[in-house]
Amino acid sequence: MANWIPIRSLARRHRKRIALHLLALTERDRYLRFGYAAADEQISRYAMAMDFDRDEVFGIFNRKLDLIAMAHLAYSPQPQRAGLPAMAEFGVSVLSQARGRGLGARLFERAALHARNRGIDTLFIHALSENGAMLKIARNAGATVERDGSESEAWLRLPPDTVSSHVGEAIERHMAELDFQFKRHVRVIGHIIDGVAEVKSKFNEAGKAAKL
Repeated sequence: MANWIPIRSLARRHRKRIALHLLALTERDRYLRFGYAAADEQISRYAMAMDFDRDEVFGIFNRKLDLIAMAHLAYSPQPQRAGLPAMAEFGVSVLSQARGRGLGARLFERAALHARNRGIDTLFIHALSENGAMLKIARNAGATVERDGSESEAWLRLPPDTVSSHVGEAIERHMAELDFQFKRHVRVIGHIIDGVAEVKSKFNEAGKAAKL
């Protein structure tokens, strides 16, 4: 459990957090994530247009409850490749200060489990060929990667869902929620302690002033 990373499902109420996360991406990271140099307005529209009834969005929060990594699992009714059934498309973003901790790979595993439990048999990735980090995640998971010039496509066949896979996802979801609530309570307590300390400091200063 030492390497366990809490991944929380995001919903409509998290749109602002999602937008702030994506807006915090560097110019280079925006280019790799969206395939073009996305401007602030385009990112905000993307966050506001997310379909939470159809798709699934996952997030990883730090102790300050900042969204430091996020994955969007999009379900399209139209096939991404001719002659094949529609697949779930995976996209991920990790803030620069949170790199090197395997967050992207962990989000990929979580997304694959969710897609599997929804009866999807293939996870699909469309990325720029220069996005080595994303393609490495796909290859390490066993995905087939095809390069076509500046763009690459990867797909990973998923095993059928089982009772174990559903139970595993339920446990992941429950534990991540507990982790988030714990972090939130710690922050609330921290704010209260800071507030008490500030009041005490001002009270002491007022007492000293009264003695002068």
